[in-house]
Amino acid sequence: MPLRPAIEADLDTIIELIHALAEYEREPEAVVLDRDSLRRHLFGSRPYAEVILAETDAGESAGFALFFHNFSTWLGQPGLYLEDLFVRPIHRGRGYGKLLLAELARLAVERGCGRVEWSVLDWNEPSIAFYKGLGALPMDEWTTYRLAGDALRRLARE
Repeated sequence: MPLRPAIEADLDTIIELIHALAEYEREPEAVVLDRDSLRRHLFGSRPYAEVILAETDAGESAGFALFFHNFSTWLGQPGLYLEDLFVRPIHRGRGYGKLLLAELARLAVERGCGRVEWSVLDWNEPSIAFYKGLGALPMDEWTTYRLAGDALRRLARE
């Protein structure tokens, strides 16, 4: 099960996997990304995120992890935030998800990060069970907030 960092030539595969993830999460209409913008943010002069691709032995894309650095003031260390982890349904149960998370953990340790964090939808019981099986703990006392769209632009003008 090969893993590798994505390169610019993988952009269409990454977009396809993002759309497949949105289908799985029951929000296909929510994907409004612009291809050139995504290319610039992943592979431009200042990348904002990184992607690891999982492939079958035949070279078919099986899944991906998209992540970026964050920072913990309490730890005084960087961390990695896993924005998306997705394995195509046909390839689930074969170890790709664990392999992607293990690679992310390896990168975190290599880069001196104190933790890896991510969010999971409350209804996604298979993923929750998978994460708990790896030793991940839910952060139940935290609630995620988001500023986007008009609210984001309105606050930015103040």
